[in-house]
Amino acid sequence: MPREWKNYCEFEPISQRIDHIRVLVIDNLISSTSDLSEKAKLEPDFDAEAWVAEERKIAGFAMGNITQNINRLAHRPHWLVMRLAEITQEKLDDFDPDAIVISGTLRDFDLYHPRMMERMEAILRKTTIPVLGICGGHQLMGQAFGTRVVTMDGLDPWEKRRDRIREYQYHFIQATKPEDPIFAGILTAKGRKLPKNQLRVWQNHGLMIDRVPEGFSLIAKSDVCRTQMIVKRGDGQLMYGVQFHLEKSFEDWRMIPSPWEHRNESRDGRLMYENFLVEALRHRGKEAMIENAA
Repeated sequence: MPREWKNYCEFEPISQRIDHIRVLVIDNLISSTSDLSEKAKLEPDFDAEAWVAEERKIAGFAMGNITQNINRLAHRPHWLVMRLAEITQEKLDDFDPDAIVISGTLRDFDLYHPRMMERMEAILRKTTIPVLGICGGHQLMGQAFGTRVVTMDGLDPWEKRRDRIREYQYHFIQATKPEDPIFAGILTAKGRKLPKNQLRVWQNHGLMIDRVPEGFSLIAKSDVCRTQMIVKRGDGQLMYGVQFHLEKSFEDWRMIPSPWEHRNESRDGRLMYENFLVEALRHRGKEAMIENAA
């Protein structure tokens, strides 16, 4: 059955355009008490064991969502999950992925051990492997290239840990560069009923990057958070940052009953995820792994 954008429903067949792809998924959440900074110990609610337990529970859902997309969108998916504390340039080179996907986060980066952050930021500045940063991964990408991560009203995270302005649930964002390949087949789809260049995406964040990093372009924005999507195409790099959660497409499909039902609503996210994987293969010179590649 050909892909029909207008007929998307719970049972829409997924036409897998990708034959084979290798993806390194970086679990961007705290994984042990040693991942926490000295500053974290000064927080009034600090409880290292409880914090780690909470982060590991959330990480289980987050990694499941990210890898389910890869499983559903490729005929022969090959992915590896690596925790932020484990990642090194040597391990990255050893796995030799076609793409890197960095997950979202729970706690603020100033509560992370600084050596762990510095190592990952150095990798991001250097790597020529295509990268997709999701929510906290997007913020980590921005920080690696010189931006500040701030609250939605422009404060440093430690100035306002509680009662933050948040974007939560489904919101609309506006593509500012609709010609970017990550939007291929979405904004101009037959039968699409949203206003021109608008996308509907799942949001869950109270922080943002304060500006577009040098070398990047803004490709989508919203009234609440300007830097919704950024891209870098230069210096041999292909990097996308998305402030929202485009990975919700297949969340908890294996759970009965499912606590989440994002099958219809998250369609824009699923297509952007797929387009990123396709662009990653093109960047790596592996067009042969893409069906009907131009």
